[in-house]
Amino acid sequence: MAKIKTSAPQHYARIKYNRPNAPAVISQALLDLRSAPIVPEDLLVLCIGTDRSTGDSLGPLIGTNLLKRTPPFLVFGSLDQPVHAANLPETLEKIKLKSPKWTVAIDASLGNVDGVGNVNIGQGPLKPGAGVNKTLPRVGDVYITGIVNVGGFMEYFVLQNTRLSLVVKMADVICTGIMEAFATEKKMAGYY
Repeated sequence: MAKIKTSAPQHYARIKYNRPNAPAVISQALLDLRSAPIVPEDLLVLCIGTDRSTGDSLGPLIGTNLLKRTPPFLVFGSLDQPVHAANLPETLEKIKLKSPKWTVAIDASLGNVDGVGNVNIGQGPLKPGAGVNKTLPRVGDVYITGIVNVGGFMEYFVLQNTRLSLVVKMADVICTGIMEAFATEKKMAGYY
């Protein structure tokens, strides 16, 4: 469960997952936020969360969906091998060995009633665990968060009672947006 900053975050893009153009908005935001062309060996998508909580399974679902599409970039965090509070420091050590130049960090988040279903994309790291008062290192050069439920009170209970349907649909849209960004980058670089 992520929190971007203690103050209101300044997202580069925000869109409801069920808008027809949501994958395209996610894709374009990622392309706009990159500092240089995306080379597969330089990209890491870090999907944070756990499969033990419906609300916090957004990251692992995205990681699993990406891995099914056999991406040419690194993906850490899936349903089979989640990246969560207990293993994040160890995972960050493994990431240092890979030396990615650009990391997209993904996590679920809680928000207000009107924000549920929003996908937020922005520049800078996210702070995993902050939504449930855990102190973990900041991660990522760019973040994607999905607001899966309402926050502010009894966050662990809220996460356990988040609709799986919403989380699965958001994961599919975010995964599609990431893959579209990479496909667009390949076309622009003349890989085809």
